[in-house]
Order: sequence, then C-alpha cells, then structure tokens
Amino acid sequence: MEIYNKVDLFKKFYEKVVNKDFRVGIIGLGYVGLPLALGFCAKGIKTFGFDSNIKIINSLKRGESYINHISSEELKKHIKNKKLNPHSNYKNIQDVDVIIICVPTPLNKNKEPDLKFIKNSLRSVKDYLHKGQVLILESTTYPGTTEEIIRPFLIENGFKIGEDFFLIYSPEREDPGNRIYNTYNTPKIVGGCSKNCALIGEKIYSLLTERVIVLSSTKAAEMTKLLENIHRAVNIGLVNELKPVAESLDIDIYEVIRAAATKPFGFMPYFPGPGLGGHCIPIDPFYLAWKAREFGINTKFIELAGEINSSMPSYVVNKVSDSLNNICKPINKSNILILGISYKKNIDDARESPSLEIINLLLKKGACINFNDPYFEEFPKFRKYDFSIKKINLNKENIKKFDCTLLVTDHDSFDYELIKENSKLIIDTRGKYMPSNKIIRA
Repeated sequence: MEIYNKVDLFKKFYEKVVNKDFRVGIIGLGYVGLPLALGFCAKGIKTFGFDSNIKIINSLKRGESYINHISSEELKKHIKNKKLNPHSNYKNIQDVDVIIICVPTPLNKNKEPDLKFIKNSLRSVKDYLHKGQVLILESTTYPGTTEEIIRPFLIENGFKIGEDFFLIYSPEREDPGNRIYNTYNTPKIVGGCSKNCALIGEKIYSLLTERVIVLSSTKAAEMTKLLENIHRAVNIGLVNELKPVAESLDIDIYEVIRAAATKPFGFMPYFPGPGLGGHCIPIDPFYLAWKAREFGINTKFIELAGEINSSMPSYVVNKVSDSLNNICKPINKSNILILGISYKKNIDDARESPSLEIINLLLKKGACINFNDPYFEEFPKFRKYDFSIKKINLNKENIKKFDCTLLVTDHDSFDYELIKENSKLIIDTRGKYMPSNKIIRA
C-alpha cells in the first residue's frame, strides 16, 4: 500500500495489530472498560487496566467481579494467565501500544459537560506516552471533543497525529444486562483524526467485533453516539407524555404500545417509566444541546424531551400522595417500600436512577422509606444523594407492614404474586400489573 511507504510507524503498528502482537491499556474499569478489557483478553491480547479506585483494583486482582453480569470465574482465568493486569499506577502506560479511555463524562450542576475525568486521564498518562502509540476515546461526549481537547494535548507534547501517534474516537455501545448483544456481536463505530488513524482503529476493533463501521471523522463518530441515545430519550419522552393522556381517556398505554409494535415497519416500541437513568440517556442530550448553543442553535425538541423525562419522578410522587389520600393516609409518616433502585431491571447499577430522586422527594414529604433490590445489600452512596435507608427482606410479613409498595425497577427476580397478595397499595411505574382498586399505575 502507498500509505505504508509514507509512514514507517504506521506500517509497523499495523503489522503488530495484524499479528496480535500488541498490548492494550484501558483507563477506567467500570461498566464499559471492564467488559472491553475482558474482550481483548479473550482474544489473547495482554491487557492492562487502570483505575483510580483502589477498591476496584484490589477486587480485580483477587479475581472478584464487582459487576453482577461479569463472572468472577472469567476474571480469575485472565488474572491467572496474566492477560489482565489491573493497576492504579499509570506508569505501565509506557509499556502499552493502545490506550483506551473509558471514564465517566457527567454533567455539572448547570447541566453542562464535565470533562474532568478525561482531562485527568490525559494528565495521568502524559509522562508515559511515546511515539507509535494509539489513543482511543470511548467516553460519550460532545462532537469536537477529540479534535478540540485531545488532539491539541498530543500536539503540544510533540506528537504528529497520523504519523507517529494515532488518535481515534470509538463510542462505547455497552448495554449492561443484555444477554443477546455484547462486545462481540455489536457493530463498532470508528472515527479517526486521519486516514491512518481510521485504518488502525478499524483493524484493532475488528479483532473484537464482527463488524466495524468507519466514519469520516471523530466528530461524526461522537455525534453518532449522541444520536443513538437522544433517539431513545426523545421517544421515551413521547410515551411519558402520552401516559397521563391515555390514563385520562381510560386507555391502557401499554396495550396501545404493544399493539402498535405489531406493525412490521416504521414503529419501534418504547415504554413509559418513572424517569431516565444510567450513564448515557439522561445526560447525552444535554451534551449536544450545550454544543449547539455555541452556534446559536436551540435544540427545543431535545430539551423538551429532557424536561418531560426529568419531571417523571415528581409525577410518580404525586401519584403516591394522591393514592394514599384516597385511602385517608397522608404521605407524611406513611411507610413506603421502594422496590428496585437500579436504573433498569436485572443490573446492579443505580447511576442516575430515577429511584434516587423519587426517594429524595418522598423523604422531603416526611415519608418513612425502606427498600428491596436483589442487586444491592446496602443503599449505595452518591455525591448528590446520601440516604440512610435500610434494606428489608421481601416476605409476606414485611410487605404487610407498609402503607404503600412502590415498584420502581421491575427486576425479573421479584416475586410479583407475593407482592400483589400482601401489599395494601401498589404504585406500579413499569406496567407489571393490571390496574385495580389497590394497584395504581404511575
């Protein structure tokens, strides 16, 4: 190839990837980084994992998974054969060929992008970078981050992008708890800062996934990730807005959605709920809205969906209050059992979970709260929410003690018949039950 003659380092690295003779370093061993690391290990590639959380590193070194859907057996196998090497010290970055950043990208209090974890990662690896390496960003972010933040950082440190250092953006597509789609059968999007970068990115990810789609730029790849999640946020906002309309018309919104989903074209089912949660959907629309304002563009449609989804915890709490009033119980000092604190069913992740804001609002109204979630033994602590709420066992005697049972997350392992038979009042935010005198949908 002509391009090989132009850049010796490109040719050398490309051949390394072809021969699987390279090392990977993944920064951030969370719900995205750890599955990715295990994917490389499964292909026989030595992988270094970096995380500032010492508890996570020590747990991984012992071969103990802290993520429910990742088995400790798989971890132990890769730790034992030294394919997975967890570290809290970034010095080993100098020994890897591919650096992949998988750190959180939250919003600040003004709902603006907070890239401190990406910037901290760059500072941590600065002294260990060298020519011939590849840097890939997988964290969700606004279009332009790779070009505006990471590229100047590398150039300032003496690298020539596309010649002696390769820069790529490839958005994560993890869906925790999904038993059908995983790292191997989910197509990967790649955008490079040059043709060389894109070619290398395509080759690296082709080792892990069945299909790699190469886009024209890192900005296009960044925008693709946002579109995927904004699509979901907007459509969930639509059905959340339709929910009270259907209720007023005495129509079962779940029946309507399932009926519409029988159309084999032009419709994709989304279901209402208590609000949005997770590390992407509640956050990503604000990333694009913030960037659009730089060009004087107001993303009204996206922001409206965000407002509707953000209002759902208040809607749920009002339903609880009204339903208790109907049985002559004030919400103040009522005993309420929260079922499920994960942001979606069958996972152990409560980041941005709507249950957190629902509990916050209930406590402000004087409610007495307990919870049950099969994926949490204790109520997790967050910077914004720090509740002292006890977990109770889900049995007949305990359920009968509560004035109201509030189903927030519909885990498959819940005994829904037991809950139904022994609850005095059920507020169902997930459509698990048919409405009745004591079952109210919210």
